[in-house]
Amino acid sequence: MRIAKVTERISYIGVNDRRTALFENNWPIPYGVSYNSYLIKDQKNVLIDTVEYGSDGDFLCKIEALLEGGKLDYLVVNHMEPDHSGMIRSVLAYYPDLKIIGNAKTFELMQKYYGIPQESFMQVADGQELEIGSTSLKFAFIPWVHWPETMVTLDLADGVLFSCDAFGGYGSLDGGIFDSDYNMDEMFLPEMRRYYSNIVAKYNQMVTRAITKLADVPAKMIAPSHGVVWKENPAKVIGLYADWAASKSEKGVVIAYASMYGNTASLADQIGAKLSTLGIKNIRTYDVSRTNVSYILSDIMRYNGFILGTCAYNTFMHPMMEHLCNEIRIMSPKGKKMGIFGTSGWNGAGAKALAKFAEEAKLEVVAPSVEAFGAPTAEKVNPSLEEFAANFVKAIEV
Repeated sequence: MRIAKVTERISYIGVNDRRTALFENNWPIPYGVSYNSYLIKDQKNVLIDTVEYGSDGDFLCKIEALLEGGKLDYLVVNHMEPDHSGMIRSVLAYYPDLKIIGNAKTFELMQKYYGIPQESFMQVADGQELEIGSTSLKFAFIPWVHWPETMVTLDLADGVLFSCDAFGGYGSLDGGIFDSDYNMDEMFLPEMRRYYSNIVAKYNQMVTRAITKLADVPAKMIAPSHGVVWKENPAKVIGLYADWAASKSEKGVVIAYASMYGNTASLADQIGAKLSTLGIKNIRTYDVSRTNVSYILSDIMRYNGFILGTCAYNTFMHPMMEHLCNEIRIMSPKGKKMGIFGTSGWNGAGAKALAKFAEEAKLEVVAPSVEAFGAPTAEKVNPSLEEFAANFVKAIEV
């Protein structure tokens, strides 16, 4: 059983999941993910969120061991997504007298997911406080970060903000539980950025509102439901989320292409080489048929320019490029410059489809597109490639 002290009264009782290959059955998690739950011991004992059902056979044993024969009075549900709420029914069956704390939206979803009886509910309002003994818990609603019922809970005495999905990230906790236990820039920040781009980026505006709302909250630590507990430098993760929500980015280019027989891949390399000669140092090139869109989206969020290229496929773009475009549309990146290139046999269908996507997604496209019919020889592409590269470099200069 893994139990760790967050403070004298608060314990970590989460679990590492290194078996699941795809988070939400969609996003790769090669370094695993943690599901974090916390237990506050006071005159009233409080469980903060649970873990995904089946991820931890010792979850109830951890609670029982910490309570030492005492009862569990409250379960706070900050977020109803099943990787955090999956053990609610099990906990309630073991402690039938506890009250489940949430807001009106929480209970609406809880009825739909788990059919929990209403007599177990204790509804709280935004800003409400609940005394539990030597401290009080304060609840703040941050809807759409990233579900409509999302809220956070602050332990006023210890200054621990339980933020659920907010300020979290991919990656299991392979040593300690605190940010001070890791080389954060190397171990966690790339996976945090990828988590944000995959899960949260669609809700940037709501993240900004939440950070503004929480600015005066006296949090000494941030305890999310995925990733490390920010004890040494909680301001760092708030700053990262604020920058990502504001679409702040570095100068650089992501080139993503779909190629059946190598022509579009060749054109992608020509574009990358030309951008390099013009001084662009951060260039990441991806074959969308080999690299999961999760990683491509993370770099699109990181850099201020991206260039998409595709072969023609059944008079449209390649299906894997269509998948990437759909995820970009959902992420809705702001402040980016986009370029288009493509190859085809006769009518430029792939590039035309990309142009239509860009128009519908309201993305700023740097002209001209770079296209080739058949093999992308220098004679075919050089005039437009030269003009495109010069325009693109000028567009992303910041």
